[in-house]
Amino acid sequence: MNIGQVAAASGVSAKMIRYYESIGLIPKTARTESGYRVYSDHDVHTLRFIRRSRDLGFSVEQIADLVSLWQDRDRASKDVKAIALDHVGVLERKIRELQEMASTLKHLAAHCHGDARPHCPIIEELANDGAAPLPGKPDAKFGALGKGPGR
Repeated sequence: MNIGQVAAASGVSAKMIRYYESIGLIPKTARTESGYRVYSDHDVHTLRFIRRSRDLGFSVEQIADLVSLWQDRDRASKDVKAIALDHVGVLERKIRELQEMASTLKHLAAHCHGDARPHCPIIEELANDGAAPLPGKPDAKFGALGKGPGR
């Protein structure tokens, strides 16, 4: 199969397939004399595995570990479970952060008149330079808008 065919069969774009190959997530594939990549059914299966892993939000590094474990018939399932549970923890933290951001924005929107007047607490808070979080809103660790540092 050529790259277009494997992209269609796997649901992974040709650009991402080339990227995954360049970083070693999938092995370099055979090429024709004219330089075109030639893929196998196994490559399609691996790319589907990668796509499903990305759909669940795993990082490229985690996916590399998962692919390695998937291909290792002597793997310990505890290793796979550990990666999955670590990722669950990250997802749950992100959910909390997003809920805090939504709460802050709801609070600000509730205090905005939403009329023709220029006064707007949403704009004022965005211009606040993170000096102090809103009372009763996310703590200083996440800033006034509920976002972590550097985000």
